[in-house]
Amino acid sequence: MTVKQLGLPALVDNCARLGIPAVGLWREPVAEYGLQAAAKLVRDAGLAVSSLCRGGFLTAADDEGRARALADNRAAIDEAATLGTDTLVLVSGGLPPGSRDLVAARARIGEALSELAPYAGERGVRLAIEPLHPMFASDRCVVSTLDQALELAAPFPASQVGVVVDTYHVWWDDHAPAAVARAGATDRVHSFQLADWTTPLPEGVLNGRGQIGDGAVDMRAWRERVEATGWTGFIEVELFNDGLWARDGVEVLEETARRFVSEVF
Repeated sequence: MTVKQLGLPALVDNCARLGIPAVGLWREPVAEYGLQAAAKLVRDAGLAVSSLCRGGFLTAADDEGRARALADNRAAIDEAATLGTDTLVLVSGGLPPGSRDLVAARARIGEALSELAPYAGERGVRLAIEPLHPMFASDRCVVSTLDQALELAAPFPASQVGVVVDTYHVWWDDHAPAAVARAGATDRVHSFQLADWTTPLPEGVLNGRGQIGDGAVDMRAWRERVEATGWTGFIEVELFNDGLWARDGVEVLEETARRFVSEVF
Protein backbone atom coordinates (compact mmCIF):
# COMPACT_ATOMS: atom_id res chain seq x y z
CA MET A 1 0.00 0.00 0.00
CA THR A 2 2.96 2.33 0.58
CA VAL A 3 3.57 2.34 -3.17
CA LYS A 4 0.17 1.38 -4.50
CA GLN A 5 0.96 3.32 -7.70
CA LEU A 6 3.30 0.46 -8.63
CA GLY A 7 1.72 -2.64 -10.07
CA LEU A 8 2.60 -5.97 -8.49
CA PRO A 9 5.33 -6.84 -11.04
CA ALA A 10 7.12 -3.51 -10.50
CA LEU A 11 6.71 -3.82 -6.73
CA VAL A 12 8.18 -7.31 -6.68
CA ASP A 13 11.02 -6.48 -9.09
CA ASN A 14 12.10 -3.42 -7.15
CA CYS A 15 11.82 -5.08 -3.74
CA ALA A 16 14.08 -7.84 -5.00
CA ARG A 17 16.50 -5.29 -6.46
CA LEU A 18 16.67 -3.37 -3.17
CA GLY A 19 17.14 -6.47 -1.04
CA ILE A 20 13.74 -6.17 0.61
CA PRO A 21 12.98 -9.79 1.50
CA ALA A 22 9.18 -9.73 1.76
CA VAL A 23 6.08 -7.89 0.62
CA GLY A 24 2.86 -7.28 2.52
CA LEU A 25 0.04 -7.68 0.02
CA TRP A 26 -3.48 -6.32 -0.13
CA ARG A 27 -6.36 -8.39 -1.44
CA GLU A 28 -7.59 -5.92 -4.07
CA PRO A 29 -4.41 -5.71 -6.19
CA VAL A 30 -3.89 -9.45 -5.75
CA ALA A 31 -7.39 -10.13 -7.08
CA GLU A 32 -6.81 -7.76 -9.98
CA TYR A 33 -3.56 -9.49 -10.93
CA GLY A 34 -4.88 -12.96 -10.19
CA LEU A 35 -4.38 -14.95 -7.00
CA GLN A 36 -2.38 -17.82 -8.44
CA ALA A 37 -0.37 -15.50 -10.70
CA ALA A 38 0.46 -13.22 -7.74
CA ALA A 39 1.62 -16.18 -5.66
CA LYS A 40 3.87 -17.35 -8.48
CA LEU A 41 5.20 -13.84 -9.14
CA VAL A 42 6.37 -13.38 -5.55
CA ARG A 43 7.67 -16.92 -5.22
CA ASP A 44 9.66 -16.77 -8.45
CA ALA A 45 11.31 -13.52 -7.28
CA GLY A 46 12.52 -15.26 -4.13
CA LEU A 47 10.39 -13.06 -1.87
CA ALA A 48 8.11 -13.97 1.01
CA VAL A 49 4.63 -12.60 1.64
CA SER A 50 4.80 -11.12 5.12
CA SER A 51 1.02 -10.73 5.51
CA LEU A 52 -2.22 -10.34 3.63
CA CYS A 53 -4.48 -7.40 4.33
CA ARG A 54 -7.25 -7.44 5.04
CA GLY A 55 -10.00 -9.45 6.62
CA GLY A 56 -12.33 -8.33 9.35
CA PHE A 57 -15.32 -5.96 9.30
CA LEU A 58 -17.10 -8.33 11.64
CA THR A 59 -19.46 -5.99 13.48
CA ALA A 60 -22.64 -6.23 11.38
CA ALA A 61 -25.72 -6.56 13.56
CA ASP A 62 -27.95 -8.36 11.02
CA ASP A 63 -27.79 -12.02 10.07
CA GLU A 64 -27.18 -11.34 6.38
CA GLY A 65 -24.33 -8.96 7.11
CA ARG A 66 -22.72 -11.41 9.52
CA ALA A 67 -22.97 -14.27 7.05
CA ARG A 68 -21.48 -12.13 4.29
CA ALA A 69 -18.58 -11.10 6.51
CA LEU A 70 -17.83 -14.67 7.56
CA ALA A 71 -17.82 -15.83 3.95
CA ASP A 72 -15.50 -13.00 2.92
CA ASN A 73 -13.10 -13.76 5.76
CA ARG A 74 -13.00 -17.46 4.91
CA ALA A 75 -12.12 -16.44 1.36
CA ALA A 76 -9.38 -14.16 2.69
CA ILE A 77 -7.96 -16.99 4.78
CA ASP A 78 -7.86 -19.22 1.72
CA GLU A 79 -6.13 -16.44 -0.25
CA ALA A 80 -3.50 -16.03 2.46
CA ALA A 81 -2.78 -19.76 2.39
CA THR A 82 -2.43 -19.71 -1.39
CA LEU A 83 -0.03 -16.77 -1.22
CA GLY A 84 2.09 -18.61 1.30
CA THR A 85 1.67 -16.22 4.21
CA ASP A 86 0.68 -17.34 7.70
CA THR A 87 -0.80 -13.95 8.66
CA LEU A 88 -4.13 -12.36 7.74
CA VAL A 89 -4.54 -8.86 9.16
CA LEU A 90 -8.00 -8.08 10.54
CA VAL A 91 -9.49 -4.58 10.64
CA SER A 92 -12.41 -5.46 12.84
CA GLY A 93 -15.07 -2.99 11.69
CA GLY A 94 -16.84 0.06 13.08
CA LEU A 95 -20.26 0.64 14.54
CA PRO A 96 -23.18 -0.62 12.46
CA PRO A 97 -25.37 2.16 11.01
CA GLY A 98 -27.42 3.80 13.73
CA SER A 99 -25.63 2.03 16.59
CA ARG A 100 -23.76 3.56 19.50
CA ASP A 101 -23.05 0.30 21.30
CA LEU A 102 -19.29 -0.31 21.28
CA VAL A 103 -19.55 -3.20 23.71
CA ALA A 104 -21.98 -5.12 21.51
CA ALA A 105 -19.89 -4.45 18.41
CA ARG A 106 -16.78 -5.84 20.09
CA ALA A 107 -18.74 -8.87 21.31
CA ARG A 108 -19.75 -9.66 17.73
CA ILE A 109 -16.08 -9.68 16.75
CA GLY A 110 -15.47 -12.35 19.37
CA GLU A 111 -18.40 -14.38 18.09
CA ALA A 112 -17.07 -14.23 14.56
CA LEU A 113 -13.58 -15.24 15.68
CA SER A 114 -15.02 -18.36 17.30
CA GLU A 115 -16.02 -19.50 13.80
CA LEU A 116 -13.05 -18.15 11.86
CA ALA A 117 -10.15 -19.10 14.16
CA PRO A 118 -10.48 -22.88 13.74
CA TYR A 119 -10.93 -22.45 9.98
CA ALA A 120 -7.75 -20.38 9.83
CA GLY A 121 -5.83 -22.78 12.04
CA GLU A 122 -6.66 -25.72 9.80
CA ARG A 123 -5.08 -23.81 6.90
CA GLY A 124 -1.98 -22.65 8.74
CA VAL A 125 -3.10 -19.01 8.86
CA ARG A 126 -3.06 -16.75 11.92
CA LEU A 127 -5.63 -14.01 12.37
CA ALA A 128 -3.91 -10.79 13.46
CA ILE A 129 -6.27 -8.30 15.09
CA GLU A 130 -5.11 -4.76 14.36
CA PRO A 131 -6.16 -2.05 16.81
CA LEU A 132 -6.70 1.26 15.04
CA HIS A 133 -6.37 4.73 16.54
CA PRO A 134 -9.58 5.75 18.38
CA MET A 135 -10.41 8.31 15.68
CA PHE A 136 -11.44 5.32 13.54
CA ALA A 137 -13.66 3.65 16.17
CA SER A 138 -16.98 4.78 14.74
CA ASP A 139 -16.55 3.82 11.10
CA ARG A 140 -13.61 1.44 10.74
CA CYS A 141 -12.46 -0.35 13.89
CA VAL A 142 -14.01 -0.51 17.36
CA VAL A 143 -10.80 -2.16 18.59
CA SER A 144 -8.67 0.83 19.58
CA THR A 145 -5.94 -0.53 21.86
CA LEU A 146 -3.63 -3.51 22.09
CA ASP A 147 -5.27 -4.41 25.39
CA GLN A 148 -8.65 -4.69 23.66
CA ALA A 149 -7.14 -6.74 20.84
CA LEU A 150 -5.45 -9.11 23.29
CA GLU A 151 -8.71 -9.56 25.19
CA LEU A 152 -10.41 -10.64 21.97
CA ALA A 153 -7.54 -12.98 21.10
CA ALA A 154 -7.28 -14.57 24.55
CA PRO A 155 -9.95 -17.31 24.16
CA PHE A 156 -8.14 -18.79 21.16
CA PRO A 157 -4.79 -20.51 20.69
CA ALA A 158 -1.97 -18.11 19.87
CA SER A 159 -1.35 -20.15 16.73
CA GLN A 160 -4.77 -19.01 15.52
CA VAL A 161 -5.32 -15.46 16.80
CA GLY A 162 -2.92 -12.69 17.77
CA VAL A 163 -2.41 -8.96 17.27
CA VAL A 164 -0.78 -6.40 15.03
CA VAL A 165 1.54 -3.82 16.58
CA ASP A 166 1.24 -0.78 14.28
CA THR A 167 3.13 2.27 15.49
CA TYR A 168 0.73 4.69 13.81
CA HIS A 169 -2.18 3.39 15.83
CA VAL A 170 -0.66 2.67 19.26
CA TRP A 171 2.27 5.04 19.75
CA TRP A 172 0.18 7.40 21.90
CA ASP A 173 -1.04 4.74 24.37
CA ASP A 174 0.97 4.57 27.59
CA HIS A 175 -0.42 1.07 28.22
CA ALA A 176 0.87 -0.19 24.87
CA PRO A 177 4.43 -1.06 25.95
CA ALA A 178 3.14 -3.40 28.66
CA ALA A 179 0.64 -4.85 26.18
CA VAL A 180 3.45 -5.51 23.70
CA ALA A 181 5.40 -7.35 26.39
CA ARG A 182 2.33 -9.40 27.31
CA ALA A 183 1.61 -10.18 23.66
CA GLY A 184 5.19 -11.31 23.15
CA ALA A 185 5.15 -13.50 26.24
CA THR A 186 2.12 -15.34 24.87
CA ASP A 187 3.34 -15.52 21.24
CA ARG A 188 0.56 -13.25 20.07
CA VAL A 189 2.57 -10.64 18.15
CA HIS A 190 1.71 -11.75 14.63
CA SER A 191 2.56 -8.58 12.69
CA PHE A 192 4.65 -5.46 13.27
CA GLN A 193 4.02 -2.40 11.11
CA LEU A 194 5.56 1.07 10.95
CA ALA A 195 4.11 4.41 9.99
CA ASP A 196 4.79 7.84 11.45
CA TRP A 197 2.37 10.35 13.00
CA THR A 198 2.53 13.73 11.34
CA THR A 199 0.20 16.68 11.86
CA PRO A 200 -1.95 18.34 10.74
CA LEU A 201 -3.90 15.31 9.58
CA PRO A 202 -5.48 15.57 6.13
CA GLU A 203 -9.20 15.92 5.59
CA GLY A 204 -10.74 12.52 6.10
CA VAL A 205 -7.69 11.48 8.22
CA LEU A 206 -7.38 8.04 6.61
CA ASN A 207 -4.46 8.94 4.35
CA GLY A 208 -2.43 10.71 7.01
CA ARG A 209 0.29 8.14 7.69
CA GLY A 210 3.66 9.85 7.56
CA GLN A 211 6.88 8.57 6.05
CA ILE A 212 8.98 7.02 8.81
CA GLY A 213 11.23 9.65 10.31
CA ASP A 214 8.93 12.58 9.44
CA GLY A 215 6.82 12.63 12.59
CA ALA A 216 6.45 12.07 16.32
CA VAL A 217 7.01 8.32 16.64
CA ASP A 218 10.30 6.97 17.97
CA MET A 219 10.70 4.15 15.47
CA ARG A 220 13.92 2.77 16.93
CA ALA A 221 12.39 2.53 20.40
CA TRP A 222 9.38 0.67 19.05
CA ARG A 223 11.55 -1.75 17.12
CA GLU A 224 13.62 -2.42 20.23
CA ARG A 225 10.45 -2.85 22.31
CA VAL A 226 8.96 -5.43 19.97
CA GLU A 227 12.25 -7.28 19.45
CA ALA A 228 12.70 -7.46 23.22
CA THR A 229 9.75 -9.88 23.24
CA GLY A 230 11.67 -12.26 21.01
CA TRP A 231 10.14 -11.07 17.75
CA THR A 232 12.22 -12.12 14.74
CA GLY A 233 9.60 -11.71 12.03
CA PHE A 234 9.35 -9.21 9.23
CA ILE A 235 8.82 -5.51 9.94
CA GLU A 236 6.41 -3.91 7.47
CA VAL A 237 6.10 -0.27 6.46
CA GLU A 238 2.50 0.60 5.60
CA LEU A 239 1.83 4.18 4.54
CA PHE A 240 -1.46 5.67 3.37
CA ASN A 241 -0.38 9.04 2.05
CA ASP A 242 -1.70 10.97 -0.95
CA GLY A 243 1.54 12.92 -1.25
CA LEU A 244 3.60 9.74 -1.47
CA TRP A 245 1.16 8.17 -3.90
CA ALA A 246 1.46 11.19 -6.20
CA ARG A 247 5.22 10.67 -6.51
CA ASP A 248 7.18 8.17 -8.56
CA GLY A 249 6.65 4.81 -6.87
CA VAL A 250 10.20 3.54 -7.29
CA GLU A 251 11.53 6.75 -5.77
CA VAL A 252 9.20 6.35 -2.78
CA LEU A 253 10.20 2.72 -2.34
CA GLU A 254 13.90 3.61 -2.37
CA GLU A 255 13.33 6.45 0.09
CA THR A 256 11.37 4.15 2.39
CA ALA A 257 14.17 1.59 2.34
CA ARG A 258 16.71 4.28 3.26
CA ARG A 259 14.50 5.60 6.06
CA PHE A 260 14.01 2.09 7.38
CA VAL A 261 17.75 1.73 7.81
CA SER A 262 18.38 5.20 9.20
CA GLU A 263 15.35 5.61 11.48
CA VAL A 264 14.60 2.09 12.68
CA PHE A 265 18.08 0.61 13.20
